[in-house]
Amino acid sequence: MRVQPEGKTPSAFEEKISKGLLDLEASQQDISAKLRDLYFNAAVQIEVPGGEQAILLLVPFRLLRDYQEIHKRLVRELEKKFSGSHVVIIGERKMYALNVTRRKNFKGPRPRSRTLTKVHEAWLTDLVYPTEIVGVRTKYKVDGSKEMKVLLDPKAQHDTDTKLDTFNIVYKQLTNKNVSFEYPITRA
Repeated sequence: MRVQPEGKTPSAFEEKISKGLLDLEASQQDISAKLRDLYFNAAVQIEVPGGEQAILLLVPFRLLRDYQEIHKRLVRELEKKFSGSHVVIIGERKMYALNVTRRKNFKGPRPRSRTLTKVHEAWLTDLVYPTEIVGVRTKYKVDGSKEMKVLLDPKAQHDTDTKLDTFNIVYKQLTNKNVSFEYPITRA
């Protein structure tokens, strides 16, 4: 389940996640056919306030859609197997520097999907999947700092209500940006 670059060995945590996915492939008949063809590039354990853990799975971008087809079931089963942990699946995307066109083997301008901003936006969408983002607000403070407020679809509130702190911490680890996740207030 884990694909390593040559010369690297997987960590003990990645081995544990890989064994958990193999167990799921053997025991869950409805997702075993899909899991057989999937693998991940890295698994990271992140501390979340309140004594909880978050498991971040970085998967190849070309396999992200296949992971999203079985996302709800896979995350639910992994959270059962690793109790007390929230599981987040994110696609591994490439970012190109601004001066990428100066390289000899690179033809044409830098694709817009490879910019820092677009990759961070895509990670944000991957992070809260299958919940939709209905709004993003950026608050600029007097001291020059800024904070993003991400509004999630209230229809999925019962599924993701307990994961808001996890989303915040994982996104902070990935991008070093302060983000708060909320649900829009509906007026009756």
